[in-house]
Amino acid sequence: MSVRFISEQVVALTGITPRQLQWWDERGIVVPAREGRNRLYSMDDLAEIAVVCELRKKGFSLQRVRKIMRYLQRELGKRLAETVTAGSDYHLLTDGTRIYLENSDREVIDILKNAKQPMLAVCLSDTIREIHAEIRTQAAPVKSARVRAGKRKNSSARPFSMSQGRRRAMS
Repeated sequence: MSVRFISEQVVALTGITPRQLQWWDERGIVVPAREGRNRLYSMDDLAEIAVVCELRKKGFSLQRVRKIMRYLQRELGKRLAETVTAGSDYHLLTDGTRIYLENSDREVIDILKNAKQPMLAVCLSDTIREIHAEIRTQAAPVKSARVRAGKRKNSSARPFSMSQGRRRAMS
C-alpha cells in the first residue's frame, strides 16, 4: 500500500496554509487522491507541492507555476519526483523570458555565462531531497487507505526550453 499524507500533514511539512493547498487542488496544480471528503497526498504529490512552494518563494506567479508544472510533466513523461530522483540533479533557470530545465552542470554554466541579464535558478533535486528529509524527521504518513474524518487544521505564454543534449523551445 502506498504512503499517503492528509492535508494537515502536508501543511505541517511544507508550511503552506490549508487554503493554499485547497486552492492548488481546485486549480489543478497538485491534485490529490480522495477518500470521502479527505484529500490524500502521495509522496509524488508532496514533492511537487515542495517544488511549487519553492517556485512561489522565488516570485513565480501561480499561473506561471501551473504552466511550468504541466510543461515538466509533459516533457518528462512522468511525475517530477520520479525523474528528479532518478539520478542527476535538475535545475530550473529563468531570465524572465525563458525557462530552462537542465540536468547537466555544463549546460547550467553555459546558460549562466551567456546570460545577458540576471538568472534565477531553482535546484529541483535539492527541493525534493529536502522534503524527503523533512518527511523522515517529522511525519507519520497515513499507511491505511482509511482516514478518520476527525479534526482538521487549519502570465502570459512564454517559451520554455529544455535540454538533455539539445534544447527545445515550446510556447
